[in-house]
Amino acid sequence: MTQAPETAGPPGPSDTDAAPLETAAGWLGAALSDASSPHDAVAPDAALIRLLAAVAFGALIGLDRERKERPAGLRTHMLVSLAAAVFTIAALEVSAAGDRLGPNLRVDPTRVVEAVTAGVAFIAAGTIFRAGDRVKGVTTGAAMWLAGAVGVSCGLGYIWLAAAVAAAALLVLVVIRAFEA
Repeated sequence: MTQAPETAGPPGPSDTDAAPLETAAGWLGAALSDASSPHDAVAPDAALIRLLAAVAFGALIGLDRERKERPAGLRTHMLVSLAAAVFTIAALEVSAAGDRLGPNLRVDPTRVVEAVTAGVAFIAAGTIFRAGDRVKGVTTGAAMWLAGAVGVSCGLGYIWLAAAVAAAALLVLVVIRAFEA
């Protein structure tokens, strides 16, 4: 008489349950093993330049806010711009990877831009508050939103556009302020 083999633990997943896990594990393994492969969309040196430009232009926008001791200053604007650039570059990379990641995975980089815009707008809205009959922080919120747009531009490689926008922001924040009553 033969005995059934003993199992060491609870029964495992059925074959149909294991298929999605194997697919995910296979995709993750392929992605990790491919981590050192050549870039798909943005060369590492170009990505570094884009990220550094995002930090620099975010700093230019945040400098005025820092000088005026606003709730979101230099570091906040730098981080917002840097984060926007990182998300944008990552979206370009995933989108360019295309078939390597699987035929069922479709990435639309414009959705990442939309998500960055919404995320930055959410953070920027936190700087706006009402004090008596006045609303404060609107310019800081707008500057943070602009820093996100500058980061996206840098991430896409439009550094010339980001530079022009940062210069225009300085004009608005510093020069135009002198004309306000």
